[in-house]
Amino acid sequence: MWAGVQSLGPWGVFLTAGLDGAGVPLPGALDAMVATYIYRQPRIAWLYVLLTALGSTLGCSVLYLIGRAGGEMVLARRMPRTRFEKVRRDFEDHPVLALGVPAVLPPPFPLKIFILSAGAFDMRWLHFATVVFLARLVRFGALAGLTLAFGPGIVALFTTAFRRHPAIVLSAIVALIAGALLFRRSKRKPQAQAMAAR
Repeated sequence: MWAGVQSLGPWGVFLTAGLDGAGVPLPGALDAMVATYIYRQPRIAWLYVLLTALGSTLGCSVLYLIGRAGGEMVLARRMPRTRFEKVRRDFEDHPVLALGVPAVLPPPFPLKIFILSAGAFDMRWLHFATVVFLARLVRFGALAGLTLAFGPGIVALFTTAFRRHPAIVLSAIVALIAGALLFRRSKRKPQAQAMAAR
């Protein structure tokens, strides 16, 4: 598979992301592939991030349509009733978070069940595609940043850490995002004050 994908260049990453998003089992292959390409060609890292996010969104749309067609019966077979009801409430109350957070998280987090849920609980496709695309853009953008800073080996290290200590990794991700938002806001305040002073 790797040899065949390499011959396609960036479009190989797009194709692999589409297959992964559609539910074809490729455990860990997509992250490793994207990291390797980015490490080899850092000048077009943005292109790999964009194509991966786009391919993943299109692939996830296949599962979304399955969830839409099969409805709640598909989900009822795949998860316990208590979890089914919790996911339903999450999509009713906070659909963007219910889909966006799982789409940002790395494997082995079970994203596919949330993609099916978006279709089963009648989330509009345009909203679905927008949330998934932006979330995957953040996810693979972060992967690109880590790869450029630490090399492609960071993928295996991060995946192992997430499997063994998911709560710690999630807390670290939330803390980093919150810190980045606070830093950005603190930089904007002086600029706004300077503009107001004029």
